[in-house]
Amino acid sequence: MDRLFTPRFLVMCAFSFTVFMSLFQLLPTAPYHVIDLGGSTTVAGLFLALLTYASALAAPFTGHIGDRYGQRHVLMTVSLMLAGLFALYAWLDSYHWLLGLVVVHGVVWSALLTASGAYMTGTIPIARRAEGLGYWGLASIFAIAAAPPIGFWVYRFGWRMLCLEGVVLNLVLALIAWRLPDDPVQPDAAHHLPAHGGGSRLHRLLDVRALVLSITLGLVSFSYGAITSFSAMFAESIGASPRTIVLTMAAITIVVVRVGIGRHLDRIGHRQALLPALACAALGLLLVPLARGTVSLAIAAVVFGAGFGLLFPAFTAYLLTHVAGTRRGAAYGAMIAAFDTGIGTGSWSIGWLIQRVGFRPAFGLAAVLACLALPYFLFVEKRVR
Repeated sequence: MDRLFTPRFLVMCAFSFTVFMSLFQLLPTAPYHVIDLGGSTTVAGLFLALLTYASALAAPFTGHIGDRYGQRHVLMTVSLMLAGLFALYAWLDSYHWLLGLVVVHGVVWSALLTASGAYMTGTIPIARRAEGLGYWGLASIFAIAAAPPIGFWVYRFGWRMLCLEGVVLNLVLALIAWRLPDDPVQPDAAHHLPAHGGGSRLHRLLDVRALVLSITLGLVSFSYGAITSFSAMFAESIGASPRTIVLTMAAITIVVVRVGIGRHLDRIGHRQALLPALACAALGLLLVPLARGTVSLAIAAVVFGAGFGLLFPAFTAYLLTHVAGTRRGAAYGAMIAAFDTGIGTGSWSIGWLIQRVGFRPAFGLAAVLACLALPYFLFVEKRVR
């Protein structure tokens, strides 16, 4: 069997862990800094929203940059740019400038995500692609779990100290990227998605067919954005304890299924694994608004986590196996665009809906959208392929 845990693979896992350690120390603390600078809670919420939407809109185009100039070179460049952005965060004394800078941050962040995803996809043996992507994703999950408490601890010493730590972490990223070998080269899939739109400049930059397929992920991530933002409040409203039970149980389940089942995804087949994962994630989301207490909410979280934990590596492996090697960055960017748009839209729109109709109808609507993901995929797959 092709070797998966190579030095290059492990270094990229360390790279991704550091990437998310940097960002997820900033995200939970930035709203407090915005309020300290005179902004409202609504304005503070714009920090994450602007970063997410900027990343989503830019990702289909920044992905092409790595295809053209090399993913490793992009990783080095954007790591240095992120270090500069963290330095600017430290010295800005107006939340207006802070919100303007986070838009730039989102664009640079999208380039980092697409380049790292494309580089890692080329690193993983084709026969173990879904398995490798699942293990790689655990690096970001562990970082997201560890970063917020560390960030709040550092923030006790001041905003500038937090930003200085971000500068250091991103300089470490640049050093790691500099030490990486050049972009790995793998043979293209025998049947990749055909080019679309002739030779127009837009279609060289944007992988339209990958974007159309990736709306499948966006329909699920819409619900994921709602669950991430409001599941704790819903748990409190029904007397479930602890209030983080949905996120905690889902995260534990994601780790378990990726370690236990993830290594079999390539043998099962990416498409064959993707279809039940979509159904399982949708079922879990349907169970959330039906929950009446701790046990039922925990069961919903486990079912959702089981589907969502396999969904991302299966879909990513499926998509990137069907695109040319020279288009991986653009395709990965299209996928990130759909995923981030779903999260951002789900977060603010479900929050708006909760205020008007309550938790259960709002979560029910989100679950219905997730249920559409499977039939949507089956419908567009035939036309795109």
